[in-house]
Amino acid sequence: MPKILLIDDDQNLTRLLGQYLETQNFEVETAPDGKSGMRAVYQVSPDLVVLDVTMPLRDGWETLERIREVSDVPVIMLTARDEEADILRGFSLGADDYVTKPFSFAQLSARIHAVLARSRRAEDTGLDEIVCGDLRVNLRTDQVWRGDERINLTPTEFKLLVALMKRVGEVISPEELVREVWGPQYAGEVGHVRRYVYHLRRKIEPDPDNPRYIHNERGFGYRFAGA
Repeated sequence: MPKILLIDDDQNLTRLLGQYLETQNFEVETAPDGKSGMRAVYQVSPDLVVLDVTMPLRDGWETLERIREVSDVPVIMLTARDEEADILRGFSLGADDYVTKPFSFAQLSARIHAVLARSRRAEDTGLDEIVCGDLRVNLRTDQVWRGDERINLTPTEFKLLVALMKRVGEVISPEELVREVWGPQYAGEVGHVRRYVYHLRRKIEPDPDNPRYIHNERGFGYRFAGA
């Protein structure tokens, strides 16, 4: 049974949401602020964290930074704001998804299922590794290397990279990438692809402003170059 950690200072919300998620076969732990949330990350070892942005003692942004220092556990951010700058900030800090309040419990549950599915190891391609130029992706350990340097990716970034590298040289539309990486329930959210490609380039490209690997074919999609 997947273990979900809810970090939110709205105790009424966490109580009701926790009860709902338990009916969806999740085990739920809660924390009322960022500091106690970090303790729970160590003590509970959750499979996924649902993290509110606006909290006392330590806000969601700082809490996410602290989580990413010690863990690659998937994180879904909750916020009352849907501005592009906030969404980009969350993704740049390592969030796996972003849900704007108000939201339905069913919507969040669907997002949790989708993120957990992405966090599982890449499907068996019959290969142990995919290698393009000096990039090496180990499909058994979910590790990415550029030369001798280990690159830390979130589960979503990893799955996006594998989706591109499996079809090296092909142009893949944002709609195809959304279906493969995020799932069909994200069909209308192709903006996720643009945001994640931006941050993935920042991690894997020697010069992100002049990408060697991930190319944007304007009007068509993205192409992963092999060299």
